[in-house]
Amino acid sequence: MGILSFCFLVLSINELVSGQITTEPSEVAAINKLIDYWGLKSKLNMTIDPCTAGAPWAPESANPWVACDCAANICHITHLKIYALDISGELPQELFQLTELMDLNLGQNILSGSIPPEIGNLLKMQYLSLGINNFSGHVPVEFGKLTKLKSLSFSSNNFNGPLPVDLGKLTSLEQLYIDSSGVSGPIPQELSNLKSLHTVWASDNGFTGKLPEFFGTFTNLTTLRLEGTNLEGPIPSSYAALTKLEDLRIGDLSGEDSTLDFLVNLASLSILSLRSSRVSGEIPPQIGTFPNLQSLDLSFNKLTGSIPNTFQDSQSLHFLYLGSNMLTGEIPSNIITPQLRALDISFNSITGNLPANFAKIERSLNVVGTLVNGDGLLDGKASEISRCLSSDNKCTKKVPINSFAVKCGGSQQISSYRISFDDDSEILGASSIYTSSNNHWAVSNTGSFISNPNGPQYTTQTASQITGTLDSELYKTARVSPNSLRYYGLGLRNGRYNVELHFSEIQMDDSESWRGLGKRLFDIYIQGERVVQDFNIKEEAYGAKRALVKLFEANVTNTNIDIHFKWAGRGTCCIPVQSTFGPLVSAIHVSQVSTFSGSSNSNKKQVGRIVGLTLGVVAGLFITASVFYLWWVKKTSEHIRVGSDSPKKNLTST
Repeated sequence: MGILSFCFLVLSINELVSGQITTEPSEVAAINKLIDYWGLKSKLNMTIDPCTAGAPWAPESANPWVACDCAANICHITHLKIYALDISGELPQELFQLTELMDLNLGQNILSGSIPPEIGNLLKMQYLSLGINNFSGHVPVEFGKLTKLKSLSFSSNNFNGPLPVDLGKLTSLEQLYIDSSGVSGPIPQELSNLKSLHTVWASDNGFTGKLPEFFGTFTNLTTLRLEGTNLEGPIPSSYAALTKLEDLRIGDLSGEDSTLDFLVNLASLSILSLRSSRVSGEIPPQIGTFPNLQSLDLSFNKLTGSIPNTFQDSQSLHFLYLGSNMLTGEIPSNIITPQLRALDISFNSITGNLPANFAKIERSLNVVGTLVNGDGLLDGKASEISRCLSSDNKCTKKVPINSFAVKCGGSQQISSYRISFDDDSEILGASSIYTSSNNHWAVSNTGSFISNPNGPQYTTQTASQITGTLDSELYKTARVSPNSLRYYGLGLRNGRYNVELHFSEIQMDDSESWRGLGKRLFDIYIQGERVVQDFNIKEEAYGAKRALVKLFEANVTNTNIDIHFKWAGRGTCCIPVQSTFGPLVSAIHVSQVSTFSGSSNSNKKQVGRIVGLTLGVVAGLFITASVFYLWWVKKTSEHIRVGSDSPKKNLTST
């Protein structure tokens, strides 16, 4: 009997073990078809049962990752991750046969087509990530059937049309990532049911209508991002109830003005950005007392009054951006605390002297366009620049110049057209102003790349060859900014000028990979007038690392010119890495066409030089042929877009 009992026990154990590693046959067939379809056999060669304990794909850190639930007599696939492996094609029907899936992560690939309605068969889904792909069509209404969802991501795709009202059925949803997804139209009122939400990323979409009042009922929210949409203000007073908020970013609003009164009790905030949100009135002093506030951006608004003295007592604030408002009074004398790294008060009516300890953040202090006495700031020229850039002041120069050229972010270079581009390799900080050694131009940067894995970097470079130009080296460096990048021409002879802006997308690529899905968008202003909206270098140049030149005309009436590259919340944020967004420029060349009393012959000479038809005095047939060849190369490359805009001067545009 003892031997028989032992044998029975062994058989029972074998049967139990066998049961634990046996997966539902239809799921085995489905997962193997997925592997074939996406060409993953080299990474996921399932010669054994998919739910085998200890298989190479079983650890959560594995990629691809397959995990199972074997609690019953048969195993079911519950987790599938195929992340950043550049799988392509449409979603195959076999995927929807894995009906026990609770966690599906297909993010950072190049999947395309519409999402089939069969997605609604995955009723046990809790975590669904489809972000950073090439999906198109409408967001499927069948998402509304996945009522167990806690996290949903379809950001950075090419969807169109409105959000489906059925998303309002996802009452267990805690995280919603839909930034840069392509959706548009009003935000459905039905989403007011999503009371469990604590994270919403919805920037860079075509949303219209008013900012939803019902967001104020999402009292569990810790993160809300709504920049770069077509939404209208005002910011609802109901948002005052969002006392758990740690990260609030609203921007680029139209419509009615707002005040900051809703903020006074949001003391949990760490990041607060209301840039370009039509905010008016005074800054509530309570904001300066928030114990965790590290970054505050209220730039490009209509704020009045003085800077609250409470900012002097902040123990946490690192970045303070108050530029391009209507603030008055003096800078609080002790505002530069031990923690403060950057202070921007540019283009305000602020007066008085610099704080006594301004040298602590010397390279990240911007007072341009104010009435602050800037003596001693950087190279000592900030006061002169501020006076000349203030619209109320008239500036003259004994020996005015009629051109300047800058190699943005790089060292001096002479182009194939014999134009000398000045060195612009000075290291800028998160709020900086730098004047060139020849006093012909200045550059300022405002903004901080909060999530940049490489730290605060405001220049970029590449070793790759730049195509579509005879001057590849000119485009291998660039200045970048997360918010506002401005170049000022100083001491110019008044008159009409050509503005030649050089670009090449050297941070993003256009490869057949998820890394090529990034989209940089920013606006260009000249003399305060927007001349380009949603400028996309890669799109206009027909690819990355290709040269692009854009031409404009502008009037100089006060010896200065203001060329402003501004991020308006549009474009992807995080492809190929975090903090890949905002303005980028490779070089600038500004030259006079004529004085206001100049002859038409003078105009013709200058215009001819700008488009490359004339390069000085033509001497002989060889030189003539060379000039024609250079012109032909530029024309056939189709990288030059000529604009005829005639901007006005308005340095405090919002």
